[in-house]
Amino acid sequence: MLSIREIVKEAFTLGLLTVEAEDQLRQLLKTKYDAKDFRAFMLLQHAVMAGSIRQESRELSTDQRSLAIAS
Repeated sequence: MLSIREIVKEAFTLGLLTVEAEDQLRQLLKTKYDAKDFRAFMLLQHAVMAGSIRQESRELSTDQRSLAIAS
């Protein structure tokens, strides 16, 4: 499994936090991690909140809600 920093780096490279990466982060955050991983995760959180990194899970839930409304 990738480290938190590697997942964050991938998200910044893609401009997207995938559902799979989000699941991996949840698992990794349940284990011990160092200060560098914590800082990387916080940078990711800020980037997602600022909109500079898209969050796939939010886009999928928005799409599903739009489909439900259209039906």
